[in-house]
Amino acid sequence: MKMKMLLIALISLSACQKPSQQADKIVSEDDVKTLKDLKQVEWPKAYAQHDTILLNRILADDFLLIDADGNWFTKQDELDWIKTNATQNDSFYYEIKRLDILANGTAIVCDTGHIWKDSVLSTYQSSNILIKQDSIWKAVQSHVSGVKG
Repeated sequence: MKMKMLLIALISLSACQKPSQQADKIVSEDDVKTLKDLKQVEWPKAYAQHDTILLNRILADDFLLIDADGNWFTKQDELDWIKTNATQNDSFYYEIKRLDILANGTAIVCDTGHIWKDSVLSTYQSSNILIKQDSIWKAVQSHVSGVKG
């Protein structure tokens, strides 16, 4: 928990600094590709297929989600949820709006989720913080807001 609080504090501090003061961003094409695949392919697949093994691999043990209503959920909450909740969408995809990889092994991925069901579009905004540990990207924090439709 201390590590998560420190990580959130460091990210918040860097976001408030002028661009010249921010930590150097690292642009590794392999990491960019991995993060895009994780967010746009693997994460939706885990929910669509009730794949707790895949979701377990994506989420860090201390993962926390804050939903659009301000509720907090743990990794275990998410694993339990996908076991019993089927996604019945016609189409679902993430449109990545921001993907930054920082020198300290932290990534910020922000996107719009697009959900089509029965010819009705719903959208929402999400932001995710991932950390790279032992060459593997894991989500430690997600926040959802702006649900429309």
